[in-house]
Amino acid sequence: MKTVRVVAAVICDSMEKKNKIFATARGYGEFKGGWEFPGGKIEEGETPEEALMREIKEELDTDIIVGDLIDTIEYDYPTFHLSMDCFFAEVVSGHLELKEAEAAKWLTKDTLDSVDWLPADITLISKIKEMIK
Repeated sequence: MKTVRVVAAVICDSMEKKNKIFATARGYGEFKGGWEFPGGKIEEGETPEEALMREIKEELDTDIIVGDLIDTIEYDYPTFHLSMDCFFAEVVSGHLELKEAEAAKWLTKDTLDSVDWLPADITLISKIKEMIK
């Protein structure tokens, strides 16, 4: 099975406080409408952190600081294996403008379960709940 290496940003209102987390609804493809943490594929020669900064700039026209690695999710979809490095991140400039997603929300610890997460992303939710206020 083909492995796809990606990165995802768990963008928070403040890396210190972590009161709110930014999530997006996929705007295209097989999983259109499913909620996920924004990010994308790691290109050859990029570190995961570099890929994440590039992807968030492309998808949300926003510059971020990449924080700590939360976890690497390994998930088998029917046609490929996903290896997803998930990092906390914080906006340094820009307005999180949706270029590819169809919707976005700021979620709190109490509302993280209120959206229909994609299968790989949902595996991260319990860990994030432990780490945010």
